[in-house]
Amino acid sequence: MRLRYLLGVVCASLIWPQAATYAQNRAAAEALFERAVFHFEQGQVAEAARGFDQVADLVPEEAPHLWQRGIALYYAGRYEDCRTQFESHRIVNPNDVENAVWHFLCVARAESPAAAREALLPVGPDRRVPMRQVYQMFDGSVAPVQVLNAAGESRSGKFFAHLYLGLYFESQGQDQKALEHIKLSAASRYARAGGYMHMVAKVHLKLLEKR
Repeated sequence: MRLRYLLGVVCASLIWPQAATYAQNRAAAEALFERAVFHFEQGQVAEAARGFDQVADLVPEEAPHLWQRGIALYYAGRYEDCRTQFESHRIVNPNDVENAVWHFLCVARAESPAAAREALLPVGPDRRVPMRQVYQMFDGSVAPVQVLNAAGESRSGKFFAHLYLGLYFESQGQDQKALEHIKLSAASRYARAGGYMHMVAKVHLKLLEKR
């Protein structure tokens, strides 16, 4: 999940009948998107979610691409909207394990971890390490330790392993283990490897520390 990728999608694929309308909506969508990201980075999750809502309203044909909106909705406690966003994102990105995981987290919060496992979205071949094992952890077929083992010595692999272990343990009510792994994923050494998701890890850690 990359911020730069989505900005490219939003900016390049807004097609409107009149050039003036196209330019106006493109500029407005960019500004709203960047502001929503800024609010999220500051931990202002409700404001971020509302900003992403505005982007989706302005360019509805691009709304399925807004996985950032889904994450903001999760932290804002809007779990049904969060679930819907990730279900729509699967249409445009069917191989993404992260999408299925965030959908799981939304359903787990709205209903229960058991219901989330039943509703776990199918995925295609996500070749990133250790995404296959991350998915299997959430579907209950592998133990968390196998996710770490699969990450090996890859920096990005270790980042995503710790992030999704933290989120998994939190969904299971194991708060101490969750905090341990979220702290590791939020470490500065993973900033480049994690990209946008490293920012998510840092925001999550700040929210945990406020509890």
